Amino acid sequence: MKIVYTRPKCLKPVPNHYCPGCGHSIIHRLICELVDEMNMRGRIICIPPAGCAVLAYNYFDFDMCESAHGRGCAIATGFKRAQPDRIIFTYQGDGDMAAIGTAETLHAANRGEKITSIFVNNAVYGMTGGQMAPTTMIGQKTTTSPYGRRTEVEGYPLKITELIATLPGAAYVVRTSLANPAKIRETKKAIKKAFEVQMAGAGYSLVEVLSPCPTNWKVSPREAFAYLEEKMEKEYPIGVMKDYTAKKDK
Repeated sequence: MKIVYTRPKCLKPVPNHYCPGCGHSIIHRLICELVDEMNMRGRIICIPPAGCAVLAYNYFDFDMCESAHGRGCAIATGFKRAQPDRIIFTYQGDGDMAAIGTAETLHAANRGEKITSIFVNNAVYGMTGGQMAPTTMIGQKTTTSPYGRRTEVEGYPLKITELIATLPGAAYVVRTSLANPAKIRETKKAIKKAFEVQMAGAGYSLVEVLSPCPTNWKVSPREAFAYLEEKMEKEYPIGVMKDYTAKKDK
């Protein structure tokens, strides 16, 4: 029998700590497949700040450097400027990138730092108990918004990806989803393009990935993927928001 699907070489053969139905394990695999396929293992460095993926170094078998909460893009900037031949990417959640790390992220993008960010958005603080995040949707219930998010009290969901797309230093900005296999394949294509944009030295690249969190959404994994497509994709439309190559093609 021909084997057509195996574990990527740079994904460690260890059990992971993620909850059943969590999207992090899917994204981890996509990244490792690309690192193998693009022969980047000896060049790539991942910067994971705090959040559910804080232990990503237990799974990625390539260079890693932990950063303080929200400081991913600041640390990545230092690495890239010191070692411009390396491929540097941050792996950040919505609480990390859209709350405590907003300033670092926006300024890195505005400066056109030649780094890549993979932004995992599940609309809730996953690691610390399911509190409301900047990306929590209107009416969405969390441990700190038990009656649902209210615009008059907590304001509106922060769409960090749309903000970054307006900045001149951002070269490639896209939002994808893990809602079904076809969209997962599109997510892999987007991450690959983001790495290619960095290799071309075009500027900052960002891939936002809408990801399920069954534990903190209080639903089953099956229901979480349906919620992702039926609810989150309406609030956060998927698609390419900025692509410097499109300008070159015209």
